[in-house]
Amino acid sequence: MANGLDEMKDPINPDGRDVNVIQKQIPVTVGWGSKFFQIILWVLAIIPGLIFLFMKINAKAYLRKLEQKIQHDASQIDNYLEQRVVILQNAAKLLDKAIDLDKDTLTSIAKYRAGARDNDAARNQTSQDIDKLFGQINVAFENYPNLRAHDEIEECLKQNSYLQKEITAARELYNDTVYTWNSAIQEWPTKMIVAAEQGYTTRIPFSASQEIKQQARGVFF
Repeated sequence: MANGLDEMKDPINPDGRDVNVIQKQIPVTVGWGSKFFQIILWVLAIIPGLIFLFMKINAKAYLRKLEQKIQHDASQIDNYLEQRVVILQNAAKLLDKAIDLDKDTLTSIAKYRAGARDNDAARNQTSQDIDKLFGQINVAFENYPNLRAHDEIEECLKQNSYLQKEITAARELYNDTVYTWNSAIQEWPTKMIVAAEQGYTTRIPFSASQEIKQQARGVFF
């Protein structure tokens, strides 16, 4: 039997397509069939009903544990973002002494130093905004080649590069956990029924900023 999609014969899109993360949380819902299923178990006998009840208890405990794992992974990203903002602040102060740096940049850095990241969307937006701010500092750095001799500024940029790699790894771990969560809450019957009863929704994974996507399409060589 032939494949549903044939790479050798089927038409291709030479332009490809731009894939974006949808910023939407989808609530878990179950229909009357799931409720009927649970009633039937109790009607048939006490034992099947009790067995499913214990399965639901285990499923609830699993989802709570997974939710804590998501929070742990998110806190790791927050820690690296906090460190990166500190580095960003130090680099901006050093540049401000050497050149007339845009005061809005310093103000924005201070805001993100004190800002809270209490949900998925806010955390992702903060990460993207910090990318933009460091982009501004990199532009200033490139416009003044003599600053490359400044050891402290050079060290700030090296630390930023290191932290960006750590953030990338932490984001990947976070997205893996979010994928596990989004898959688990759709597993019928046990986890899906529990998720619906608890009012759980899907979680939004981290995504790249529009600026990063545009840079990735650039010509580097």
